[in-house]
Amino acid sequence: MIDYTQILSIKYKDAEWTLNGDDYEGLTWLSDSPKPTKKTLDDLWAEVKMEIENAKSQKIVQREALLKRLGITQQEAQLLLGN
Repeated sequence: MIDYTQILSIKYKDAEWTLNGDDYEGLTWLSDSPKPTKKTLDDLWAEVKMEIENAKSQKIVQREALLKRLGITQQEAQLLLGN
């Protein structure tokens, strides 16, 4: 399922819009710029999914590097944070 909220949040950061529900039909474009078409947003979905996955992977790598630098395991970090 295409996540229009994610696409709009990532690719149209400066635009103003509202989305009623999960479908393109619920998109109300509030910005002066032209409203992107459903096809445009649908075509961006694969790229946005990749960006989201890359960001998640980068966070994991950063977390592992930080734990290593601190000399603690993930379980020890969770204990310290109360998780």
